[in-house]
Amino acid sequence: MDVVSTTEVPANERFAFWREVSSKTWVPYDARCAPHLEDRFRAQIGFRQLGPVQSTLMTTTPYSIHRTHKLIRQTDPEVYKLCCTTHGQGVVVQDDRQAVFGAGDLVLYDTSRPYHAELAPDIPAIQMLVLQFPRSLLPLPTRDLQRLTMVPISGIQGIGALSSQFMLQLAEHMDELTPSDTARLSTLTLDVLTAALANALDAHGAVPPETRRRALMAEIHAFIRQNLGDAHLTPGAIAAAHHISLRYLHKLFHDEERTVASWIRERRLQQCRGDLANPRLAAHSISAIAARWGFTSSAHFSQVFRSTYGLSPRQFRRQCATVRAD
Repeated sequence: MDVVSTTEVPANERFAFWREVSSKTWVPYDARCAPHLEDRFRAQIGFRQLGPVQSTLMTTTPYSIHRTHKLIRQTDPEVYKLCCTTHGQGVVVQDDRQAVFGAGDLVLYDTSRPYHAELAPDIPAIQMLVLQFPRSLLPLPTRDLQRLTMVPISGIQGIGALSSQFMLQLAEHMDELTPSDTARLSTLTLDVLTAALANALDAHGAVPPETRRRALMAEIHAFIRQNLGDAHLTPGAIAAAHHISLRYLHKLFHDEERTVASWIRERRLQQCRGDLANPRLAAHSISAIAARWGFTSSAHFSQVFRSTYGLSPRQFRRQCATVRAD
């Protein structure tokens, strides 16, 4: 992931530097910072290109942006921006509609029309995932999408919550993505966005069936990762959370030549393996690490760990410590 930061820029030049960087990153706009906040301004962005989707994780102190008619006439790439806030809150105004957004909320806006956005001045640092993509990529009527600009899609309940989980996990793991991950996530990200927006518009029929299926699987995977530590994470609980039948859930995984239980177990083992290799967690017992990721039996955990990795959890942890010592 490419990163640009104000860290090495002199304090009195940081905001001017950021104005130039942000306008080149997204679309040209007028950025403003209150005088009493400008001296303490800090910002960082990490870029990842997911095919036609530009994914940017931004962490910044408060400021505001203004996309004006004049700037639109100068440059109009005809793109949408969708923001998912991971921490903090703010407000965006477009077409006389105002959206107040908080952690987990999704907000869509059209860069071809003027808008104004302001990050909450009383919050020291705000972080958000910003996805920018051509308007033509969404298979939904433009007129209908205009009704959704500046209408926050709640990240607390329903399809919005499931889509939000996907976005939040994308933000959390952006710096870990491999080239093959980005190719796959390009399609999945657009599928999830399309499904969330179609749901908000009550326009499910406009979404191709394969897009709906891929989006649903991406949301299910995100939900499972979010709840790996819950020992009661069962296929029935997953199906209920996504308002689908247990039979259909099993069919979705069967189509990918795996089972729900095996996918959960693989993710849990991966998390346990990472924790066992982490020197900062050396004081944590193996049983505590197993329980943290949803294994209720230490004996069962040891058995499946050995079967998967060829070593017992204790042997693996000792091996990692030996490698570090060398």
